[in-house]
Amino acid sequence: MPHDDRKAHEAGAEPPSKSARKRAAHAAQDLGEALTALRDAELEALELPEALLDAIRAARRITSRAAAVRQRQYIGRLMREVDLESIRAALATRDARTRRDAERFRQISAWRERLIAEGPPALTELSRRHPQIDRDEWARRIEAARAEHVRPGSRAGAARELFRALRALFDTMPR
Repeated sequence: MPHDDRKAHEAGAEPPSKSARKRAAHAAQDLGEALTALRDAELEALELPEALLDAIRAARRITSRAAAVRQRQYIGRLMREVDLESIRAALATRDARTRRDAERFRQISAWRERLIAEGPPALTELSRRHPQIDRDEWARRIEAARAEHVRPGSRAGAARELFRALRALFDTMPR
C-alpha cells in the first residue's frame, strides 16, 4: 500500500479508488516529463532525490521510443516518493517568470518598432514617460535604426543597439 494510502487508511478514511490512484500516477508521470524539459541548473534548484535526477538525465539521452516510455514510467514511480506540490509550485513560478519575461520582450520590441516607424512623436512619448533620458542621444539611436531600416540588405546593428538601450531603460523601471 503506498505511503499516502496507508495514512488515509490509518486515519479511518477509505483508501482512494483504483481510478484515483491511476490518475495520481499519471499526474506524477506527467510532472516527471515536465522535469525532463528543465535545464540542469533548474533541476538542481528543486533539490530532488539523486535517483530521480539521474533518471531524468537518462531520459534525455534515450532515443528509442519504447525505452523512453519505460523511462517515463520509472520517473513516474520515483515521483510518487517526492512532494509533488512543491515541484508544481516551483514550475508554476518558473512559468510565470517566463511569461513575464516574454511580455517584457514584446513590450520592448513594440517600443523599438514604434520608435523606428514614428520617429520624433514616439520619442516625445518615451521622454514623457521617462524624463531622465537624453533626448539627443535617443534621437541619434532612432535615426540610425530608421536609416538602417530603409536600406535593403543592411545589418540590424542600430536596431539591436536601440533594443538594448530600451531594455536598459526598462530595467530601471519597477516590474
